Amino acid sequence: METKFNSDEIKRIREGINEKYKRVANSPNGNFNYPTGRAGLEGQKYETEVLRTLPEDVLASYCGVGNPFSLGPVIKGEAVLDIGCGAGVDTLVAAIMVGSKGLVTGIDLIPEMLKRARTNLEKTSFKNVTFQEGSAEELPFPDETFDVVISNGAFNLIPDKAKALREAFRVLKSSGRFLLADQILIVDTPLDTESMVENWSR
Repeated sequence: METKFNSDEIKRIREGINEKYKRVANSPNGNFNYPTGRAGLEGQKYETEVLRTLPEDVLASYCGVGNPFSLGPVIKGEAVLDIGCGAGVDTLVAAIMVGSKGLVTGIDLIPEMLKRARTNLEKTSFKNVTFQEGSAEELPFPDETFDVVISNGAFNLIPDKAKALREAFRVLKSSGRFLLADQILIVDTPLDTESMVENWSR
């Protein structure tokens, strides 16, 4: 059963996430307990050709927890949504996969991360990528817009995961694929919400 948070707790969760990811927007180094940048991409077995295509300083901003592209195909010409796109590395990887006739949209709540994503986009020649601010719990898109929804390390940060999942499937076409890489809790959830809120974005 999912924990329900009150409005003050949600506010504190979002403030903690904002504070952490403002730092991450500058550099993911030292902000995570797992490899980031090129080492993270190589460790998650992203395709070598993809790593050759993107500039090194774009690769350096990667801080994903897994490789969503290992879970299923992304095909030329498709429309892809990246929920919690952060610095946009996976968004740009998807842009390579869909080609010039496909479209990729990255969405994130942190303005600083979106600024980094747009800076990363400017270092490429892609014309099929857009970034916009928005919440996974209230996606600003019509029903059945996307062929593929991806997300990498974002859903663990969302207070209302059930609502976010409903939104992801709402914007997916009936034949669409949801490729999710994330962290999971393998111990019991703390009994008090205060401990959860305090440790939410660590």
